[in-house]
Amino acid sequence: MDTKNTYLAVFLGSKTNPKMVAWNALPEKEQQAKMQEGIAAWKAWVAKHQGAIIEMGGPLGKTKKITARGIEDVSNEMGAFTVVRADSHEAAAKMFENHPHFTIFPGESVEVMPILPIPSAYNKE
Repeated sequence: MDTKNTYLAVFLGSKTNPKMVAWNALPEKEQQAKMQEGIAAWKAWVAKHQGAIIEMGGPLGKTKKITARGIEDVSNEMGAFTVVRADSHEAAAKMFENHPHFTIFPGESVEVMPILPIPSAYNKE
């Protein structure tokens, strides 16, 4: 994968944050209306940035942690991911300002980080 100007965006939010607690307390009809509003806003965000989106990614499921001790089920705040291209780290971050993940949905933040090339010692072809 060409990693030049490539950034991973990770959508974060805990199950216990006040926004999620308030979301879960909404009456079902109101929650569904917010869900539809959020989906429409997310689709609009995708349309606006479609030229920069390399991998739409998607929601993340349950997590298994693998260590020298073995495999265990764990919980973390990662909810979804997307991969984008941008001219700079700052430009990639700006793409996610006012994102529906946290302006409509009960997500807390989006973290954006560069995807770095594999060190040449491992990249022998």
